[in-house]
Amino acid sequence: MIGHTSESRRTGIYPWVLVALLWGVALLNYMDRQMLSTMKDAMAVDITELESATNFGRLMAMFLWIYGLMSPLSGVIADRVSRKWLIVSSLFVWSAVTLMMGFCETFTQIYWLRALMGVSEALYIPAGLSLIADWHTEKTRSIAVGIHMTGLYTGQALGGFGATIAGAHSWHTVFLCFGGVGVAYALLLIFFLKDIGRGVTSPETVRTTFPEKLRSLTGGIGMVLGNISFWVILLIFATPSLPGWATKNWLPTLFAENLSMDMTVAGPMSTFIIAGASFFGVILGGMLSDRWVQRNLRGRIYTSSIGLGLMIPSLMFLGFGHSVATIAGGGILFGIGYGFFDANNMPVLCQFIPSRNRATAYGIMNMTGVFAGAAITGYLGRSVDAGHLGRDFALLAAVVAAALLIQITFLKPKTIDKK
Repeated sequence: MIGHTSESRRTGIYPWVLVALLWGVALLNYMDRQMLSTMKDAMAVDITELESATNFGRLMAMFLWIYGLMSPLSGVIADRVSRKWLIVSSLFVWSAVTLMMGFCETFTQIYWLRALMGVSEALYIPAGLSLIADWHTEKTRSIAVGIHMTGLYTGQALGGFGATIAGAHSWHTVFLCFGGVGVAYALLLIFFLKDIGRGVTSPETVRTTFPEKLRSLTGGIGMVLGNISFWVILLIFATPSLPGWATKNWLPTLFAENLSMDMTVAGPMSTFIIAGASFFGVILGGMLSDRWVQRNLRGRIYTSSIGLGLMIPSLMFLGFGHSVATIAGGGILFGIGYGFFDANNMPVLCQFIPSRNRATAYGIMNMTGVFAGAAITGYLGRSVDAGHLGRDFALLAAVVAAALLIQITFLKPKTIDKK
């Protein structure tokens, strides 16, 4: 029956097969967007506009603005259509865009392809996470989400090799190779990816009139926005997104400047430190949360709060450090903390929002977090040109502390899984 899944289906092997399949999609999602951040110098040889950090910040921020604007619509769509085909189509388009970037010769071409990538990549995360949440019970939900998130971190780390490969060959080759791999993987998913009841459109839905469909769309958004707890979750999610996106887009530059090293070394080093630590943190945070929530309804919230607490001193180390030990230590601490936080965003949401509206809710969250990321990315571009990048990284610790206080004070779930 549409909208219902037997317990036996959710406890078999396929829920973990699904996580493995989407792990590959998550890897490609972050790798394709991340590698641009390490190839600034290589691309600037051919595209002179990229010599300016302000222009580069505009390029990175524009992706985020488009990605953010699309996220709520992506969530609404994912709650009403087959998530399998949404994921396959999204991966195919952004991979084709990545491949086409290998043929670019001007800043304008890169700029508009980056915008199209923002549209296509936005379609994935709400659909992917809601699909994992539906296939897994509350006993495995956080660890399943956590394993999926390691795909994002691995993609972020591999994206750091963009500058290394570009140095050995060319930046065009990087885009062509990774884009081609993504297109092939999208075709493979057609045969192995499965949706679960709720994501299938029923014949009755197909026959509804346009006004009825419109009311359905707006009703889902209205239900989410009418939930007071969701606004608290939204604020908590958005605030750590500032340092989260700052590390994704500007940490290679911070490593290169504060440690006086070439970007071909700083890129892989910075992304691997953060990704490796986040990999550990998201697995540990997922396991801890799944066990803690069985004994205490606030277990997931407490686990997430530990992560936020670790991020506060890490940003100080990253911002003010000028030795490998200090900055690398800050990166490790930040990665572990962000992993704890990242593994529990969707599982915490499941305690307040029912299954039929989770993709919509996460789409709105994603939009807010990405807008925060776009703002900080553009701001830090100007900060680089002014020579204040380290100081401004450290100041982000204050906003994380505020999010931690709000989370501990106001989030009080009444159930382990909202129906």
